[in-house]
Order: sequence, then structure tokens, then C-alpha cells
Amino acid sequence: MTLRIQQPRHPLAVTALAALGLLLGIVLVALASSATPVGHAAAGVVPTPAHVVVVMEENHSYADVIGSPSAPYLNSLAQQGALFTSSFAVQHPSQPNYLELFSGSNQGVNNDTCPQTFSTPNLAGDLIAAGYTFGGYSEALPSQGSLVCNHKGINGSGQYVRRHAPWTNFTNVPASVGMPFSAFPTKFGNLPTVSFVIPALMDDMHNGTVQQGDTWLQNHLDAYAQWAKSHNSLLIVTWDEDDNSQSNQIPTIVVGQGVTPGLYGERINHYSVLRTIEAMYGLPGAGSAAGLAPILDIWS
Repeated sequence: MTLRIQQPRHPLAVTALAALGLLLGIVLVALASSATPVGHAAAGVVPTPAHVVVVMEENHSYADVIGSPSAPYLNSLAQQGALFTSSFAVQHPSQPNYLELFSGSNQGVNNDTCPQTFSTPNLAGDLIAAGYTFGGYSEALPSQGSLVCNHKGINGSGQYVRRHAPWTNFTNVPASVGMPFSAFPTKFGNLPTVSFVIPALMDDMHNGTVQQGDTWLQNHLDAYAQWAKSHNSLLIVTWDEDDNSQSNQIPTIVVGQGVTPGLYGERINHYSVLRTIEAMYGLPGAGSAAGLAPILDIWS
């Protein structure tokens, strides 16, 4: 059925109809300008999760993982949360990137030499000072608080390396925050406020394959990822650096309660992720993270 509107002939009626049309146009423009694209939350306030778990994978570019048939779990995880399509590591090699994500600076380190020692501000120290808790869970770490530079794991291939556990380098962080991954709680409500999970070299895609890393992540952290969606918690999966093929572009995925699934194209790096976690708990920005705004557009 076609609705026909008869044009009024009285001058006042014509004027009133024109005014009504103008008002309607203004309203429609206002609504269009305030609309939020599908899959993206309007910019808002960073939440305060009960728990955040950060997993650091190794040496693979965005294109190595996203869309790869070797990483079915990670691609499924990306569909469940926020996938950043312009996420970048800061530099090469590995150790500086871990330090940058943890303390907002490479602390003058541009290599993988162990040990290193610092006393500057960092995520763990600032969390603890503010009354929160931090834990670093490293697969194949021989014992809680161990400061060894490396440790041969079950298959004897040099599984644990201290250069991937930046909290071990800071004198203002208790050594006890460093724990073997075997201590990761099965009751996730017992997790520290913020945790870092560091798979061993065979399981973080460094020595092993993308598929091995993908399977390890699914087997060991999917239960937490699903739990986080209904328990005010987050899982962040990122990479230290790429494989020198994509200008250091890496995948970064955030899954959990309050995250609007979708693709997010703003350029971020390790400092952006650190600043966002700091903002969640009202912490000052450490190092180069201090001058950045936190990520705001993924929260529903």
C-alpha cells in the first residue's frame, strides 16, 4: 500500500509542514551522528575487572596467526572478543618488548642478555603499592621465586627463560610473585588481580609451531576465557614481536565480560596495553605509557 500525503493549500499549513520537515531532518541527522557502528562500543570509561590474565606469545606476525588454519582456537577467540588489526610490538628482539609491556620502558636493554636488574616503576610494583595483587606464571619455572636465567623443562629443550619473565628483574617486586604455571589456580576467583602467563619455549610459538601454541592455549586457558565472560574478568593474548615480516605487526586479542566483539583498527602497541591495565586500577602510567590514553572503544 502506498501512503499519499495531500499537499495543503493554505500558506500557514505549508509553512508549518516545512518547519516540521526541517525539525525532522535535524533529529535524523543528530541520530545518525550519534550512532555507534555495529560491533563497537561507544567510547567510555575503562572498567575495573576482578581479574586480568595476560598471555604473551612469541615471534609471529598478525598474518601468521589471524586467518591461519594452524590457529583455529586463536581465530575462534578473536571472534569472541576484540581483535586489534593495527597492533604493533615496539622493537626487536624479545626481552625489550616484555620490559616495555611490564614497565613502559626497555630499561636501556636492547638484547636478550640475562640477568638484568632495575628498580624503576612497573605494573607489579604499582599494583601491590595500591593494594592489589600480581602474579607471574611461567611454564617450566623450577620453583616459586626462582631467578635462574633458564631451566630445562620436561623434554630438556631449555623450556623456561628469564628474559620472558620481566618481574624477575625488578628489585621493587617480591620474588615470590614469580610462580610455576602449575600453580595457576583451577578456581579462577583465587587468581591475583593481574596475572601474566608465560608458556615455555615449545608452547609459545618460539621453538614450537603456531599449531602447538594454539593447542596449548586452548587446553590451558580456554576454561578461564569462558569463565571470564561472566565473572567481570579479562583475557588478553598478545605477542612479543613479529617474525620480521610485517613491520612488527602482531595480533592482540581481548576477551571477557564487558568487551564488545569486533575488529578495532586504531593503532596500539605494548605501551597502550600497559596503560589500559594501569587505568583499570587507577595506577599512574609507568615510563612511556604515562602519556597515553587507555583503550576505550572496546567496552560495552
